Parts: sequence; structure tokens; C-alpha cells
Amino acid sequence: MDPLYKQRGFLPANDPLKAFEADSPLAALDEIGRDLPSLLHDAHFRDYARALKIPAWTSPRDESKTLETLRLYYVRLGFLASAYINQVGQPPANVLPRNIAVPLCEACKQLNRPPILSYDGYALYNWKRFDPAGPIALGNIDTLQNFVHLYDEHWFILTHIEIEAIAADLLAAIDDARRATVENDAAGANHALSAMGKAVWRQVEVLRRIPEKMDPALYFKTFRPYIRFFEHVYYEGVETAPLDYRGETGAQSSIMPSLVAFLQIPHQESLLTNHLADMRNFMPAEHRRLIAEFEQAPNLRPLAERLIYNDLLEAIATFREVHLGWAEEYIHKRVDDPRGTGGTPYMRWLSQLIDETRAHKL
Repeated sequence: MDPLYKQRGFLPANDPLKAFEADSPLAALDEIGRDLPSLLHDAHFRDYARALKIPAWTSPRDESKTLETLRLYYVRLGFLASAYINQVGQPPANVLPRNIAVPLCEACKQLNRPPILSYDGYALYNWKRFDPAGPIALGNIDTLQNFVHLYDEHWFILTHIEIEAIAADLLAAIDDARRATVENDAAGANHALSAMGKAVWRQVEVLRRIPEKMDPALYFKTFRPYIRFFEHVYYEGVETAPLDYRGETGAQSSIMPSLVAFLQIPHQESLLTNHLADMRNFMPAEHRRLIAEFEQAPNLRPLAERLIYNDLLEAIATFREVHLGWAEEYIHKRVDDPRGTGGTPYMRWLSQLIDETRAHKL
């Protein structure tokens, strides 16, 4: 495992780039991104967007900043594309215009990912610290790009960023547990399992904070529609056939898939497991590789103490339970469509994951 995972979790190695170089042609995208929440109040936004001259991707002068710059390019274009297709107050569009589709697809090809805004662009690459020396935690972080002016959307994204930051401790403990298992070190394995459990319980507490600054009605009506899946969308100048892509969803975070893989939690094969497998395609390539690596790790259950192991499983189940509760409160009460932003019947599936996690206890 790259040591950076143990310092940053699944967040990028360096804090995301806040803006393009001032004299770069790409800097125009910063202005578009800044104005996007206001532009979306205009019923003629799509006319404006089709007329935009989107700068083609160019590498920065400092080659060490290439990946960070490419990620910001993807964030700006991903937000613009989802804004265009799913503008609130307008019927969903089924054609992404050439001026947006072509550069978005080019950037996503370089990042080895589908051409739609996913969890990485909406969250992992979309934050900054007020105090660079301070923690990556609520109170010291803010977003770089939003769909709406409401702080509710900032809060929604930022709670996920703190959860991702805590994953650094989780991944460090997984690495220790894997090493202890290879060495048949029961004490070391259980110490690591205990650390894993503490990290997940901390993530649970952050997830429980969602309602502090996020109103359910505002979430549902104002910014949730923008992260919805693309259904039968033509990418003008790129593809001749319509495409379907999963929308942004927490299921594209690599945290829970890593735990499921490492702990070998069995989930009955179903449309759910097929969906979760598909979600990996929307994760950064390096995260996919790490999860695949965890799947090959030796089974530590024979070394595990029952209370420690079961506490970790209970923490994972509780995290999923809190998530299910927010899905009920923020979405299910307000809509008849059983599909989440990723396009799946999430309520039934989340319940299955909870039950099967608890069934895996010793």
C-alpha cells in the first residue's frame, strides 16, 4: 500500500488545486464555475452554455501540477455538464452539446473514468482548507465548486470530505491488520481491528451531523437533481448512440468497498452486487486497484477476538443504517421514484447490506 493512503485516505495526495494559473486559457473555467449557481436561475442557461468557448485542455507550465490541473478541469466541466443536462426547473436535456461534451470526454479519458461528474469530482477533488496547516475537518474546509448558493450543498459535500479524511486512519489500520495476519500475530491483528473500529465509529459521528446544516426540502429540490444519473444522453461530437451513466453517489466512495473486500463480508449475488461492482468504474483507477488488492488479503477472522471483530462489524452496519435513515428522510419521503442519484432502488438494497454485515459477526 502506498504510504500516502495512510496519511490522506482516499483524498488526493495534495490538497486540490483551487484555481488555474491566472494567465492560462483554462482560467476562463474558474469564472464560469464561480458564476454557475447564479446562471442556473436563468431559464435560458442552456443557450448561454451552448455558446461558451470552452478552452481545450493544456498542460500547466509546472509539470508536477499536471494531475491536479486535470482534475480541476474535470471538476469544472463535470459540474457544467450535469448543470446542463439536469437544470432545475427545465425538462432534462438529452443532448450534451459538442463544446462541453468533447473536452469533458477528453479529460475523463485521460483520468480513465466515464465522462460524467462522479463522487471524485463532486467531493474528493472539490475542497480547500482555510488554514493549510489545520485539519481536513468541518470548520476548516470549504468547497471549490457548487450548483447552488445555499450552504446546505457545501455542508453535504464537506461532511463526506471529513469522513474521507478519517479513512487515513482506517487504511493505516487495514495495512497493520494485513501484515499481522500474514505473520499470524493475533495480538497485532486485534489491535489493528480495534483501530479500524474506532475510525469507523468516528465516521459514523460525522455522518450523523448531516442535518446540522442541510435542510431536507432544500436538498431535494435545489441541488440533488444536479447529481442525478444521465439517461439516454447523446454526447455531441463524441458518440452517435445515447449513453447512460450513473450519477454521483456515496456508493462511489472507496471506503465501504475497501472494508467489505478486506473483511470478506459476503453479500448475496444480486442486482445490488452488480451495481456495486459497476460503481467501481466511477472511482479513481488507483482506488480500484487498492480494493482489488484488499480482496486478495488473507482472512483474519481466525485470529480475531469476537468482541473486537463484532464491534467493527457493528460500526459498519451502523454507518450504513445512518445512511439509510438519511436516504429515508431526505429522499424517500419526497418522491415515488425508488431510484437514487445512481439510478438504483437504494432503500431495499441498503437494508440488505446492513443485514448481511451483521450476519457476518463471529
